[in-house]
Amino acid sequence: MASSPVWASRPKTRGMVLDHIRAARAISRVELAAATGLTAPTISEVVRELIADGLVVEAGRGVSTGGKPPVLVQLNPHARYSVGVQLERNMCVIVIVDLAGRQVARTSFRGAASMPPDRALPLVAAQVDALLATAGVDRDKVLGVGLVGYGPQDRRAGTLLTPQPTQEWFGYPVARRLAESLGLPVLLDNDAAAAAIGEYWMGAVDPRSTYGCIYMATGIGGGVVVAGEVYRGSSSNSVEIGHISIDVNGDDCPCGNRGCLENYAGPSAVVRQALAEPGLAQRLGLDPAEGDFLAEFARIGAAANAGEPSARALIERSARYLGCAAVTMACLFDLDVIVLAGPSFAVAGAIYQSLVQQEVDRRTFARRAHPVRVVPSVSGSDAAAIGGAVLVLQSELTLGAHARPEDGARSDAATASQAAAQPAE
Repeated sequence: MASSPVWASRPKTRGMVLDHIRAARAISRVELAAATGLTAPTISEVVRELIADGLVVEAGRGVSTGGKPPVLVQLNPHARYSVGVQLERNMCVIVIVDLAGRQVARTSFRGAASMPPDRALPLVAAQVDALLATAGVDRDKVLGVGLVGYGPQDRRAGTLLTPQPTQEWFGYPVARRLAESLGLPVLLDNDAAAAAIGEYWMGAVDPRSTYGCIYMATGIGGGVVVAGEVYRGSSSNSVEIGHISIDVNGDDCPCGNRGCLENYAGPSAVVRQALAEPGLAQRLGLDPAEGDFLAEFARIGAAANAGEPSARALIERSARYLGCAAVTMACLFDLDVIVLAGPSFAVAGAIYQSLVQQEVDRRTFARRAHPVRVVPSVSGSDAAAIGGAVLVLQSELTLGAHARPEDGARSDAATASQAAAQPAE
């Protein structure tokens, strides 16, 4: 195994420089020194190391300010890749992204989550292998896999702490087993947290901002990012807004709480409400026996967009409930922006954005101090999968947890998860 590179002893400095280059797209060494507060010799040394490692390349000259035009540097997007796997109750989405966070390949398939994990994870691994081969991506350049899904989770151990979709998944070492199948490090993370950090890496938000993400697939989750770092809480199970109680006398939720938001505003709740109106269910072709809530919810959303009054009323009621959750997030974390992400916003996202913005404008505690913008995700339905891949890039590159691809793939997912969970030095 190769020896550790020089920058391994200073991951925070290296990570900060790399992140500024990523965010700026193209930047000179003088501008890097001004932006980071580091000395010119330090910047020159770190950039030289990044170029030697193939992560950064020189990209022509900038505009002269009186002397010789400065040489610009930028990321080499083809230097490294990562894989994001979103394991949902109804769908598995796999993406490959380059070092800049741009999607280079994608596939999806159904049925994995309905299988026991010892059958599902080998299937996922086979799909990852096939996608890498089809995309022509050199496995030596793949930093790892971000496996994202619903919670609660033990992120350090790489296990799910929920019996959904079946009891067999509870406590199963999903990260370690997938890593063993792939021969690559695997990080387990929350889908909403992944979607939130993906917005930062893609340059969709001000890197200095504090922003939130409401993620809606089959369920509802949340994430908050402060200055480019996901707010984790004590066990990385934070901002679970889908399980905030909005009715203390409401029905029991499988999570153990009562009257949870997800049971009023989530796709499955909207589908159940629609099925309770026989005329509407018939008009929309909803099937009471259909287990794919996302597909049924999409039919309701499409009808709402087309002006069907009953469908529109159901979507608007869901949006008002989500608006209440958005206000709670904004009040707790004093947010600048709230991003709406996930496949359930794909069809009726404009309705949700409008109504959530209304609730935030009307009810947020700090509304007189600053506005809170509600915006759609730049990654759309694949926000969690892309975010999972981005979390690998962030932890492996900016935190310095990985040396070089030629050091060999690591299959110890627990070690990889612990490295990702640790703060920068």
